Parts: sequence; structure tokens; C-alpha cells
Amino acid sequence: MIRYPVPRYNLSMDRTAAQLLEEARRLPPEEFNWLIGELLQAGDGSSDAEIEASWKAEVERRVADADAGTGATASWQEVEPPLRARLNR
Repeated sequence: MIRYPVPRYNLSMDRTAAQLLEEARRLPPEEFNWLIGELLQAGDGSSDAEIEASWKAEVERRVADADAGTGATASWQEVEPPLRARLNR
């Protein structure tokens, strides 16, 4: 994970959250991922290990639900069009 201050983030706080989000979406993927990670950690003070453990537990829960036939599922035909639309933005 990148751990360095990025000068462009030290801008005036006069902008709205929507404007910041639009600017963040234009970042290179590596910087965008770093920013998301920092925001997530800042939100609740969780460490990388805690976040990783939470994701692992969530994945295990979803796999157990799928194995039991109680999880929400969707076919590729349902999922593909919105994914492609999102990727083509």
C-alpha cells in the first residue's frame, strides 16, 4: 500500500464531496486504490489486518450461503451488461 502524502490532496476544502469524487475518479488506478484505502481506514480506525480479517469473514460467509443455497445469486447474463456499462464510462 502506498504511504506517502500526495500534494494535490492538500487543496482548499471549498469544493463539495461530489467534486472531490469526480476528481478522485480521474486518478491513476494505483493512486485511486491508495486513496480508497486511506478513506476506509480513516472511517473507523481499523488496521490493515482488521480490514483483511473482515473481508475474509465476509467471503467465508458468502461462500457458506452459496453452498447452503441461501445466498443471492445472479447469472452472467444478468451481471454482464451493467458491468460492461460501468467499465465503459
